[in-house]
Amino acid sequence: MTAPLPPSALTAERRAADLARLVDGWRPDVLVVGAGFTGAGIALDAATRGLEVAVVDRGDLANGTSRWSSKLAHGGLRYLAKGDVGLAHESAVERGRLMEHIAPHLTRSLPFVTPLNDGMPASAGVLSGLGYVAGNALRIAAGTSSRTLPGPRWLTPQGVRDRVPAVGRSGLVGGWLNTDGQLVDDARLVVAIARTAAAFGAAVLTRVAAVEAQRDRAVLDIDGHRVDVRAGRVVVAAGAWSDTLDQRVRLRPSRGVHLVLDGAALRNPTAALSAPVPGHLNRFVFALPQPDGRIYLGLTDDPVDGEVPDESTVTPEERAFLLGAIERVLEQPIGPAHVVGGYGGYRPLVAGETEATSDLSRAHLVLDDGDGPLTIVGGKLTTYRHMAADVVDRLTDRPCTTARQPLVGALPRRRLDWVAARAWLVGRYGSEAEVLEDMIATDPTLGRRVLDHLPYLRAELAFSLQREGATTAGDLIDRRTRIGLVPTDRQAALPVAEALLDRSAG
Repeated sequence: MTAPLPPSALTAERRAADLARLVDGWRPDVLVVGAGFTGAGIALDAATRGLEVAVVDRGDLANGTSRWSSKLAHGGLRYLAKGDVGLAHESAVERGRLMEHIAPHLTRSLPFVTPLNDGMPASAGVLSGLGYVAGNALRIAAGTSSRTLPGPRWLTPQGVRDRVPAVGRSGLVGGWLNTDGQLVDDARLVVAIARTAAAFGAAVLTRVAAVEAQRDRAVLDIDGHRVDVRAGRVVVAAGAWSDTLDQRVRLRPSRGVHLVLDGAALRNPTAALSAPVPGHLNRFVFALPQPDGRIYLGLTDDPVDGEVPDESTVTPEERAFLLGAIERVLEQPIGPAHVVGGYGGYRPLVAGETEATSDLSRAHLVLDDGDGPLTIVGGKLTTYRHMAADVVDRLTDRPCTTARQPLVGALPRRRLDWVAARAWLVGRYGSEAEVLEDMIATDPTLGRRVLDHLPYLRAELAFSLQREGATTAGDLIDRRTRIGLVPTDRQAALPVAEALLDRSAG
């Protein structure tokens, strides 16, 4: 007998039932437009306070900016350098909550190495060290354990190369080792937030586009039919596309681009590598090793004029900028064969007086003048929970409980080692990894890799179809896994995903 699915499962049957409720006149307390970090976070916060919630998105979960990040849970060091102590502290607090209470299974500590050589001014090393000490003070003030995020220390030249073997030897005098938070995957975190909201009763409806949004009603496109839906309050959390639904919003979107490198490009490092951007005191590019063996090299920060597209490609100029910055600290240039993909995302920055988007604040803004929808823009991934609480505080006086609300699959970090499943699955599904192992035991073909050179298993695609709301091959390859970031891998994986889709439908 098949075990019943948990209340967090996003199934086709559940979607159909929730859509029917909306069409038949269900009036949720809160209708959220946008199912990225912010929208899913608002849905979770509102549902945990006992409100009836529906969250819709014109695409999949994490369809926009939320899947194009650096996959980091930042502690706010950059904001501290700009003098924004409040945002830096907020980031450090939320990072600690995410890593220690909300999603220990989807986060890990990531060491960063900043190499210094005798060609750099002495002030560079001093400023870096002072910055990391200040960042560690933020961690302490936020109450995050040093077991979760160890403090900074100085490395010898050999210590630098032990962690990042590709760093150049010539003139190397040492480097700083600092630790920050890393997400196993940003899109997976969004899926976990949405599923946790569903466990509290929220209706999570992908591929439902909002055509119009007002204070207490919205026009939704549901399977090609426009439906007028009423709600206690409509909340727009559509990121860089929020101004298409709320004309009061003034955005200055910023484009952030990453290259995807083969791990061999930096000789398979065990730490991230940071390198200063020439001519900037507080701007760095980062080479970030990923659990699947890839490396993400980023990040650009350039203003976007005109309409913001759903997806974008990396330009030759952006590629040259990123490679040029990181290669200044490498022994050898990165070969063309090691650049296997790239991606770009758009930050929904609030317009300010400066044209330089790198100087605009990452603080969020809530527009709530009583006439139109309640709209939230700006902010950053790490502080999504705080942003959500700020929105829901305006909708109810019931207390917020999400600061220590674990997401689906979460366990205290020390207990993750007890889960009876392979480490790769535990690092992506937490306690639910045992469910995937049971699926493999029932059907051993699901234990095979999707592609031989990557660790993703076919069971992960099957699980996504069964519990995570995936409905297309793109959902499976581009968001539930990140195979699609490399075009050749995406093409090779499509037949596997489509075969599992067909089997699921049958």
